[in-house]
Amino acid sequence: MNKIFALVDCNSFYCSCERLFRPDLINKPVGVLSNNDGCFVSLTRELKALGVPMGEPYFKVRELCDRHKVAVFSANFSLYTNISDRVMMNLIEFAPEVELYSVDEAFLDLSTLTHLNLNAYATQIKQTVERNTGIPVSIGIGPSKTLAKVANHIAKNFDFAQGVYSVMPLNNREFALEKTLTSKVWGIGRRKSLKLKSLNIRTAKELRDFDNDALIQKLFTKVTRMTVDELRGHSRFDLELEPKPKKEIISSRTFGAPVYDIETLKESVASYASLACEKLRAQKSSCSIVEVYIRTNPHKDIPQYYAYKAYRFQAHTSDTRKVIHAAWIALQKIYKPGFEYRKALVKLSDIRSESQSQLSLFEETDSPNSRILMETMDKINHRDGPHTLKSAACGVDNHSWRMKQALKSRRFVTGWSEICWVN
Repeated sequence: MNKIFALVDCNSFYCSCERLFRPDLINKPVGVLSNNDGCFVSLTRELKALGVPMGEPYFKVRELCDRHKVAVFSANFSLYTNISDRVMMNLIEFAPEVELYSVDEAFLDLSTLTHLNLNAYATQIKQTVERNTGIPVSIGIGPSKTLAKVANHIAKNFDFAQGVYSVMPLNNREFALEKTLTSKVWGIGRRKSLKLKSLNIRTAKELRDFDNDALIQKLFTKVTRMTVDELRGHSRFDLELEPKPKKEIISSRTFGAPVYDIETLKESVASYASLACEKLRAQKSSCSIVEVYIRTNPHKDIPQYYAYKAYRFQAHTSDTRKVIHAAWIALQKIYKPGFEYRKALVKLSDIRSESQSQLSLFEETDSPNSRILMETMDKINHRDGPHTLKSAACGVDNHSWRMKQALKSRRFVTGWSEICWVN
């Protein structure tokens, strides 16, 4: 059976979520910032038209944004993940198999729906999602996941497509490949595209037509060669219906304000360890290595210091209390007073499935009571919001080290105290 994929991509997703509860911002420039209100991570067409690129530091264009009355928001991830869930719940009604690729993208397998007019069907999907969630989406259709991505690029950036484009017809495919730079091809990106330019390959069409597959694999990887096959219409990447368990889990933030003392560092490390453990348990895994990393601000003219230390358990664990204790031991060994610390990181590694966890004669494994306690905490935090229950090691006051979110919108759909009021 020949494969047919559809890629559904939410347009300027974070900005679209903000517009949901601010209809006065429709057709006006909107941007969402990264952690600590640093750089733009989501922009509307109107903001791009003002010359603001993705990743631009906010401080560099603050005057421009003020002059053009740009609506700028801090990232509100609790809002975005909730809206994402609503979009994905709509999409799974339209295809027998769906890969939830990211918070704002999903691949649909339409291979068994060839009896339908796929363009009309995609338009129906688009209209349904937008009606039920308020989030605008673009849809690309192709015989491979990579070509579906290319088609989505046309659907999103060319007005004539009206948000839906298929490269199943060969003439449509040629147009899409000619109009797509290699840097925009899924799996290629900016760095590989620079190397491809040395081979006079600048567009997806030129990459597809390059006749030396052995050289492509030698210069890059087998996966890149498979991407070229996908551009030729041969499906090489199947849907991933179950997310692969992570081999490493990292939790890190740049502090909202400089940190000088170890007690404050311990609070931040405990909080990051707690978050990492929640992710670890969510994929039903445990770890045996906890690494802690701290550093000063390399962009500031101050004495510099960075260090990391690892702690290894003899028996795998997913107990937050054990991981915090291990992280603190590692932190104590690398902390030096007298420095202005800017960032801390906690990494969990040597991750295995709970059923394959290593046992030890000299260290206790997680007890049934420990697992029940952690499971109960996770359920309450999932139901009532992050940090509803947490270890006292994370601190109980407002933390100066937490990331800046001075422009954050309300949690309209995830917090009773911030629910939208209608007069």
